[in-house]
Amino acid sequence: MSFVKENAVYPKMYRIKQHFANDKVADIKSEVYKQFDLIGLKDKIKPEAQIGITCGSRGINNIDKIIKAAVDYVKDNGGKPFIIPAMGSHGGATAEGQKHVCEKFGVSEEAMGCPIRSSMETVVLGKTKSGVEVHFDKNAYESDGVIVVNRVKRHTDFTAKNESGIVKMLSVGLGKQKGASAMHTNGLGKTIPETAEVILEKAPILGGLCIVENAHEETSVLKAVKRENFIEEDAKMLELSNSLVPSLPCRDIDILIVKEMGKQYSGTGMDTKVIGRMKIFGEVEPDYPSVKKLVALRLSNASYGNALGIGLADLTVKKLVDSIDYEAMYSNLVTTTFLERGRVPVHFNTEKESIDVAFATIGAVEHENARVMIIDNTLNIGTMLVSESIYSEIKDKVELLDENVSIEFDENGVLKN
Repeated sequence: MSFVKENAVYPKMYRIKQHFANDKVADIKSEVYKQFDLIGLKDKIKPEAQIGITCGSRGINNIDKIIKAAVDYVKDNGGKPFIIPAMGSHGGATAEGQKHVCEKFGVSEEAMGCPIRSSMETVVLGKTKSGVEVHFDKNAYESDGVIVVNRVKRHTDFTAKNESGIVKMLSVGLGKQKGASAMHTNGLGKTIPETAEVILEKAPILGGLCIVENAHEETSVLKAVKRENFIEEDAKMLELSNSLVPSLPCRDIDILIVKEMGKQYSGTGMDTKVIGRMKIFGEVEPDYPSVKKLVALRLSNASYGNALGIGLADLTVKKLVDSIDYEAMYSNLVTTTFLERGRVPVHFNTEKESIDVAFATIGAVEHENARVMIIDNTLNIGTMLVSESIYSEIKDKVELLDENVSIEFDENGVLKN
């Protein structure tokens, strides 16, 4: 049975652009050096000291340049740097997989000029106040010092003072699979700072470097942090990041079409706080935006089959489902404990059929008047398509790029817009 509507009526669409703050760091290396000098990091690097520098699994702009600057800083001050993949259970929860993730971002041994020491082996540093066992990367623990580098931004699983950032990198990233699993099981919002407190007391942490990006994914702020100020400064940087993060330009949406989901856009494939869906038992769903039907059309090649977050959609396409590497997705999914996010939604043979079903299931709304939004992904929401009913509401807040756009498909039912 086919649910394609051959003579389907779609609303008139407008291509619009949102404008966001665009301050950015002009010279990455000089800013990294300046920040490290401000916290007196050079005085903590002893001659020939083995200094680990963390690299996570997120697609952070300029991450290769930032880590290379940190490597060079350690070298220039007499230390022997090495890279530590700090990404919990990502990379297939294997040492080689995590090294490959680093290399994918340009953080290779050749490019950085130092070794990458990748291992899933941890040491247990004790327990948190809540009784959670604290795991910590063995290579990092046995080093002479660790510099924690990470982007600070809101987390897709919870809301707290410390979400994604250097505190999470300490707790989850450097906790490897065992540590990440323990904290997801016991609630990230509480266990991340508690675990960090134990690590800061017992592990050789020299300092941190917070990365804050603007709405265009550009490096907006680099902020070095002293060991004793990790939790406090990470929280301040999160507040700054939240003030810069983009959002969809209206609250009520009948159909949100996400053309591509994937790990480089969000750890959950789609940013939960952009689409207004968490799907975590006990967590309050975001009030903004309110989406009746969400259609996810494609999975990025850079996700390597990990479709974590597909369960946040109402509809998808058979081609996306067929591309899922369930072993990779389940390795990530089970660690998080949020199994709902891995449930494959209703799916159809073509993008047109899936979108037509979305229109057929939004209730008593004339299709030409439906509130429809089409975005490339949840990370890049500066430019998008919106239907006439949405545009009439937001036209004073956005720039109009094209007012003559129609929802169209090619001969294979692939969305052309």
